[in-house]
Amino acid sequence: MKKTIMKKMNPLFAAVVLSLSCAAVMPVAHALSLGDLVDKKTLDQTARDKLGIKTDAANPSDAAIPLTGNPTDADEEKLGREIAGRLLGAAPLVNDAKLQQYVNKVGRYVAAQSSRPDLNWTFGVIETSSVNAFAAPGGYVYITRGLYALLKSEAELAGVLAHEIGHVNARHHVRLMQKQRAVSMGQDLLKKKAGDNNTVNSLVGNGAEILSRSLDKDSEFEADRLGVYYATKSGYDTYGLPAVLDRLNAAGDTDAVSMLYKTHPLPADRLNALETALGTQYDNVKPGLTLEKRLVKLPPAPKAAAAPATEAKK
Repeated sequence: MKKTIMKKMNPLFAAVVLSLSCAAVMPVAHALSLGDLVDKKTLDQTARDKLGIKTDAANPSDAAIPLTGNPTDADEEKLGREIAGRLLGAAPLVNDAKLQQYVNKVGRYVAAQSSRPDLNWTFGVIETSSVNAFAAPGGYVYITRGLYALLKSEAELAGVLAHEIGHVNARHHVRLMQKQRAVSMGQDLLKKKAGDNNTVNSLVGNGAEILSRSLDKDSEFEADRLGVYYATKSGYDTYGLPAVLDRLNAAGDTDAVSMLYKTHPLPADRLNALETALGTQYDNVKPGLTLEKRLVKLPPAPKAAAAPATEAKK
């Protein structure tokens, strides 16, 4: 590209150590914390226990995803609804209808330009100060209050949402769940089920544990490429997503983003991958819209509940 992504980034770019996350969200105080599940040897079972997920056929999402191939859109959305419900049970949406409507409007517009426009796309901003984003199968996309607070334009919002849309369209979480379930079942059992038309719909597992998992770097790189493409195709500035990554770098190492260090590729690696993949194909694209003034303001964060007073000793 004539104007490379690298040249458009902050001078501190070479030291970048942060990245957007699509796999784990840290809720507000007094809510379930998923961040502390990362890197534990018992992550799978711990996540299930914390989220109240059953691991048998009684779980609704155990009827959604086949061991091989693609699920139907309806089944994928069924799984996504359950996962999204679990997520929102831990960290509710920001209580601001105007904000939520705006994010849905931008997200659905970008999704309409993507490869799966007919999904029941749902977007939202979650009430937590951590900097993160999350996508569930079937078209459920959420970003955190902490991440939204960093955005400077509608183009940046579109870029972040487009990245998550890319994960959904490429079925990255579905593939992760299939792979993990296949390993746990054993190759022989997998082959047997895959070869039996009556049991090919045997399922991948409960699904909600993906809240605590990271995708591999290739999935992140692909979502970045798709995100840039979808945002640009929608008429937004091509560099919305890279600008957010650069701002995360400039923010430094804080508690809100420390979890991202362990689970996702460095923005430097992601931007290098974008530079290589995109080459010169965007050089002749007219500058897209940034729409700074149209970005809906974030409402004040709710005040933490006061600790109960301790009864005086008699």
